[in-house]
Amino acid sequence: MENKYNSFRIVADSAADLFTLNNVPFSSAPLKIITDEKEFCDNKDINIAEMVDYLKTYKGKSTSSCPNPDEWLKAFGNSKYIFAVAITSGLSGSFNAAMAAKEIYETEHPDRRVFVIDSLSAGPGEAILVEKLEELILSGKDFDTISKEIIKYQEKTGLIFILQSLTNFANNGRISPAVAKIAGLLGICIVGKASDQGTLQPLDKCRGLRKSIDTILENLIANGFNGGKIRIAHCFNESGANELKTKILEKFNTANIKIYSTQGLCSFYAEKGGILIGYETV
Repeated sequence: MENKYNSFRIVADSAADLFTLNNVPFSSAPLKIITDEKEFCDNKDINIAEMVDYLKTYKGKSTSSCPNPDEWLKAFGNSKYIFAVAITSGLSGSFNAAMAAKEIYETEHPDRRVFVIDSLSAGPGEAILVEKLEELILSGKDFDTISKEIIKYQEKTGLIFILQSLTNFANNGRISPAVAKIAGLLGICIVGKASDQGTLQPLDKCRGLRKSIDTILENLIANGFNGGKIRIAHCFNESGANELKTKILEKFNTANIKIYSTQGLCSFYAEKGGILIGYETV
């Protein structure tokens, strides 16, 4: 018997750290991490440990590239109704590529629809939107209703993060190498968030992970978190993620929390020890 939800498909670029969903057809459009020596494609076959260890010692320029329109089109498959979620346009051209793919797809298939969402976020901030899309599709709502409701829902989500290393930000020219080196030597963690415009906004500099976790909790509450859904993605820092989970549950014992590992693109920017937190606000 055909699944009645097969006319729908959710697509996200690989910055969402997702490759499958349980109940609705899903595809991932891969980003790539590129150095002068190697290229890592952010798909289900990527070896994260190998990539992270390599980048830790690599001294040259490194960067990331977004899926092109053809890669988005491939991810669209042959579905009638498509919801595409892209990493924030404040950091990547992925959203623009998805919009170009939408125009091509709808021109070639006038009876089909594509709705592209600029997540203004990344990692678990994207994943929360994908989860909500799956929920809305399973509720039986139509394409136009889902399109409106996901934008309303997006306004009540956020992303906050801890970075323990800034090496890759320095290697791709986003910050000064001297700043990255000093932060590493002093054990300084950067706590920041995705701004309303989808850019990365530093909030605080903390000595050590424990202080950073306390700062994260303070900012979650200040930004409107009140015990809803939280998704915690970590780059080889499960103990830190669990410590944060414990702190959140002490304050909000009904919070819906899931912990998982970052994939390629998010591991590139979070680096070893980094933690990304996507959450719902009131």
